[in-house]
Amino acid sequence: MPDLLVRGVDEAIVKALKERAGRHGRSAEAEHRAILAAALLGPRKRSFAEVLAAMPDVGQDADFERVQDSRVAPRVFD
Repeated sequence: MPDLLVRGVDEAIVKALKERAGRHGRSAEAEHRAILAAALLGPRKRSFAEVLAAMPDVGQDADFERVQDSRVAPRVFD
């Protein structure tokens, strides 16, 4: 398995990595591997268009029409 060396990391980041590793009960090196795997191999975020395309085509357009009561003035500023 290849090695990865990261130089010039800010001390605050190293400290945060060690603290996070401690909370998860693993070494800083194991925590670093887990963070890299989650960031690079985790599920890909879907675009807004993909989310919309995945929505089921249900209901009628009239179901989603805006109903405005003409007896109540619209509130612009509160």
